Amino acid sequence: MLSAAIKTAYPFLEELGIQDVNAGCFDGKSWSASGDIVDCISPIDGKPIGPKVQMATKEDTLRCIENMMEAKKAWAQTPAPKRGEIVRQIGDELRKFLKPLGQLLSMEVGKILPEGVGEIQEFVDICDYATGLSRQIPGQVLPSERPGHFMMEQWHPMGGVGIICAFNFPVAVAGWNAAISMTCGNVHIWKSAPTTTLCSIAAQRIMTSVLERNHLPGSIATFVAGGADIGESIVEDHRLPVVSFTGSCRAGRIVGQRLAARFGRPILELGGNNAIFVMDDANVEMAVRATLFGAVGTAGQRCTTARRLYLHESVYDAFVDRLAGLYGKLKIGNPLEDGVLVGPVHTLAAVKIFEDTVAAAVAQGGKVRVGGKALHNSTAVPGPNYVEPTMIEISSDAAIVKEEAFVPILYVMKFKTIDEAIALNNNVEQGLSAALFTNNLQTQYKWLGPCGADTGIANVNIPTNGAEIGGAFGGEKATGGGRESGSDAWKQYMRRQTNTINYTSALPLAQGINFDV
Repeated sequence: MLSAAIKTAYPFLEELGIQDVNAGCFDGKSWSASGDIVDCISPIDGKPIGPKVQMATKEDTLRCIENMMEAKKAWAQTPAPKRGEIVRQIGDELRKFLKPLGQLLSMEVGKILPEGVGEIQEFVDICDYATGLSRQIPGQVLPSERPGHFMMEQWHPMGGVGIICAFNFPVAVAGWNAAISMTCGNVHIWKSAPTTTLCSIAAQRIMTSVLERNHLPGSIATFVAGGADIGESIVEDHRLPVVSFTGSCRAGRIVGQRLAARFGRPILELGGNNAIFVMDDANVEMAVRATLFGAVGTAGQRCTTARRLYLHESVYDAFVDRLAGLYGKLKIGNPLEDGVLVGPVHTLAAVKIFEDTVAAAVAQGGKVRVGGKALHNSTAVPGPNYVEPTMIEISSDAAIVKEEAFVPILYVMKFKTIDEAIALNNNVEQGLSAALFTNNLQTQYKWLGPCGADTGIANVNIPTNGAEIGGAFGGEKATGGGRESGSDAWKQYMRRQTNTINYTSALPLAQGINFDV
C-alpha cells in the first residue's frame, strides 16, 4: 500500500507499484528482503522521498542465485526468437511507463526530467535491438582440411550473469545488460546502487510482470538492492560466469582481480577522463554547444562527461569567452522544473569532491574562469547538493588534469597540432571517450586511425557523451575493456563452440598425422 500523503505528493508512484515499504529483493518467486529498512533520499532537496526500501542481504542474494539455477536450463533451451519476443514485450511495457518511471529516476538520481525519460527510452531501444538480435545470432561454417568432415562454430549461453549498476544510469545500464543477456539465453541477477533503489524496483516489476504474463519463471531475472557486500557475493559466486560491473576504476580493479581468480568473465565499465579537442578549422559555434552538453549534462556525472577541453591556440580566447558566457546562462535548480539544465550532484560526498578538486586545481596554478563554488546555503536551489558548473584554465602539465572527479569541472588548455592533441588525449590512464572538432578529412582520419585516439569511443564533430545503443559502449586501459549494448557486445554473454562432424567411416587426423598401430 502507498499512504495518502505520498500519493498526493507523487501520484505516479502508485502506477509504478511503489509502496510505503518496498522489498529490495525479487528472488524469482516473491518480493522479500531481510536487510535494514532505509529511507530513499532525493538529491534534489536532500530529504526522504517517502517510500522506504528493505535492503537485501547476502542470504537473499544466494536465494536469488539458487532460484536462477533452477530456471537456467529451460531458458537456455528456449529458442532465441522466443526469448527475443519476451524482451520485445518488456520494451513495450516500459513504453507504457516512460514518463512516470523517468520522473522517479530523475527524483532519485537528480537528472533533469528529459534525461530521466531519455534513460528509460534507452532501455526501450535496447529491447528493440535485442529483439532483432534474437533472429540473427550467427554461427559459421568453416572449411575442414579432412575429407568427409564438416566444421562449424556456434554460440551458447554462458548460463548466469551478474549485473552490478552504478547510480548515474541505474536503469539504462541494467537494460543494456539484461536485454542482451536474456536474448542470449542467460538468467541474471541485477544489483542496483543503494541510492537508486526505487526506480530500479519499478523497472524490475515491469520485467517481472512480462515473465509472469507469459507463464515463465520469474527467476530468469532476479533483483537485489544493497551495498558493496551484496556486490561481493555476486562477484565471488562461481555460478555466475559473467559479471558486468559499472563503477570506479578503484572498485573495478578489485572486481577484475576477484573474477580472474575464479576464471570469471568481467564486463568492466569504469572511469573516463574524457577530452574534447577543437582544431583551428572547426565549426566553433557547434563545438561550443557540444562542449556545453558534454561537460555539464547530468551535472558532470556521466562516464562519458567531457572533463578536459583542449583548444587550438588560434581559437582559444574566442572559444573560452563564448563558452563562459553560456555557462553563465545555465539555470541551476530542481531538475523536475522546466528550463532547468543543471540539477544536483548525487551526494554530499560529491559536493566535497567538487570543493577539494577546485582547491587542488587552483593550488596547481589553475584559474577559475567561471563557477567554482558549492551552493551550500543558497536560497536559489532547493537543497545542499548543488554546485556551479566550473571552467578552470590550467596547464596541461598539472597533475590534477589526469585525475577524474565525477563532478561538473572542465579543465581548459591549449594545443597546437593534431599530433600533440593525440598525445595529450592518450596521456591519462582511462580510455573511454574522446572527441575532435575539425572539418579537415586528413585530420579526422588521423584521429580515428590506428595511432590516433586510444579510446573505445572516438568521435568527430560530436561531444564525448550521448552514445547510441547501436554501437558497443566501453573503453580501454583503466576503463576496463568491457563492451555493452550494441554491435557484437552480445558475444560477452555467450560461449563460442567449435564443432567438427565426421560423416564417413574413415578417421583421418589433422595435420596429416598417422597414429596407426
